[in-house]
Amino acid sequence: MNKSEFVDAIADKADLAKSDAAKVIDAMVDVIGDQLNNGEQITLVGFGTFLVSRREARKGRNPQTGKEIDIAASNVPRFKPGKALKDAVN
Repeated sequence: MNKSEFVDAIADKADLAKSDAAKVIDAMVDVIGDQLNNGEQITLVGFGTFLVSRREARKGRNPQTGKEIDIAASNVPRFKPGKALKDAVN
């Protein structure tokens, strides 16, 4: 499912115009990104938790040359699914 299909599904499910559903989805993505950028986590009970993990600097290898390279430390967004979401999938 791509974004336009997702917007269509949300619009149908919530009985909204497609433009309104697109605004809601864009706003949700913006809010999640802003909160994660501020170091906050977002917990939606029954759905899951969005959080930021710290990935430390490490050594890696270039697969083409085999030469060792340095990989910089970075923050990585993560998602931990909630129990209800896990149960819905299984």
